[in-house]
Amino acid sequence: MTDSERIEVEKSAQQRNEEAAERNRQVFRDAGVTVMNMIGSPGCGKTSILEYTAEHFDGTFAAIIGDVKTALDSERLSRTGVRAVPIETGGSCHLTAEMVRDAAEKLDLEDIDFLFVENVGNLVCPSTFDLGEDFKIAVVSLPEGEDKVRKYPALFARAQVVLLNKTDLAEACEVDIEPVKEDCLSLRNDVKVFETSAKTGAGFEEWFRFLRNRRR
Repeated sequence: MTDSERIEVEKSAQQRNEEAAERNRQVFRDAGVTVMNMIGSPGCGKTSILEYTAEHFDGTFAAIIGDVKTALDSERLSRTGVRAVPIETGGSCHLTAEMVRDAAEKLDLEDIDFLFVENVGNLVCPSTFDLGEDFKIAVVSLPEGEDKVRKYPALFARAQVVLLNKTDLAEACEVDIEPVKEDCLSLRNDVKVFETSAKTGAGFEEWFRFLRNRRR
């Protein structure tokens, strides 16, 4: 395959995804569901955040959980009583709008306020694919270090919300939160930044207020 042929294939795939994303978005809006695309590296705490939200938040939500292999995270979240639909990509490093459409068809959208899409653990590929969400959420685990925003700016330029997670470990890992927040704001001055810990519950009341305000 020549370089020009490869570019045409990639353009075609991206266009197909964008068209599917727009169809998803209309379906979600018609059902009155607020949809969030949660993106972060493996182990940053995406599932733990959803577990804590499920156990303490008064809104009704469901989740679509993407992983390369296994349905372990969706099974884990389901134990809180949340309807969680797994997507096993089989090697792909991101979800697509068509994958999300197929998973959403297994949910009764009329009965939920929020739909969280937990993307495959990756800070690069998922950021460029629209799934039909209302906004993207970037999750950063503070023990990963202070440089993640600068290293992966494409995600943080697109994310309307950033959760700086595992704040309970910041001091032990000698991580200063303020420079991380400043990096987020330098890429997007309207970003909402929350400092959270699913272990202690810190920061979640502010997160819950944000969700209530975004309820359709």
